[in-house]
Amino acid sequence: MSVLRLESPRRSPGELLAPYAAFASKAFSREATYRMEVFTNVASLIVRLYLMKSVWTALYAQNAAPAGVTLHAVLTYTAVALLMSLVLETDGTRQIRDKIREGTIATDLMKPISLPLFFFSDGIGMTLLHALLIVPALIVSLLIVHIDVPSPAVLAVFALSVLLGYLVNFLLNFLMNCVAFWTLETFAVQLMVRWMSDLIGGQVVPLIFFPGALQAVVLALPFAAIYSTPLLIYLGTTPPSGYAGALAGQAGWCAAFALLSVVVWRAAQRRVVSQGG
Repeated sequence: MSVLRLESPRRSPGELLAPYAAFASKAFSREATYRMEVFTNVASLIVRLYLMKSVWTALYAQNAAPAGVTLHAVLTYTAVALLMSLVLETDGTRQIRDKIREGTIATDLMKPISLPLFFFSDGIGMTLLHALLIVPALIVSLLIVHIDVPSPAVLAVFALSVLLGYLVNFLLNFLMNCVAFWTLETFAVQLMVRWMSDLIGGQVVPLIFFPGALQAVVLALPFAAIYSTPLLIYLGTTPPSGYAGALAGQAGWCAAFALLSVVVWRAAQRRVVSQGG
């Protein structure tokens, strides 16, 4: 007597990823509709670059800046850091808090998709649009600061480092917004983490300007993997012999945060509480 077994057909990787590609495309279209916000982001970057140039120029004129780093190198660092912020400041995981407060997270968890991958793909869609903003922002930035461009080999390593920094940033934001499962509000946590990320992550001030032991501490923190590591590669402060160690450090933080994200997400699903909606 034979037994009839019903097995679901295996789906190819392309079929599995197709919904998330659609989510990314939708996010891109959604963000593109807010044209005024797009122009505001570019204008804000240009204003910040001009102000930072004025501050650094004044500090160097008064011999108040750290020795060993030229003004031109600092201005290049600042310009590239601000261009990076266009893509690194996008955060698709902010929806976690909104969905929890609206009560829709419960029904979302029932859908045949991975919610963390949905948030990631949504963020990718926003990032792709913001990446396009780099072109006009770069053109205007060149009128304010002359940016040095390293060799193609260094640019390739820099691009890989930016990608790893993006993943670290996403996972950090994901963990931060998962706090909403317990608190329903993450504004204070977001503000604190964002401030720390900008200050001791190397976006505002190069971490090599920090003195002695403090420099070693901030360079060892995960925030440095987001901005400082790729920027030091771009400037040439990190030599080719140090590329493997720098990239390995970023990959290590990616792995650590990914593992922690799995643990926190599983715990968070058991804490789901519908809030209206």
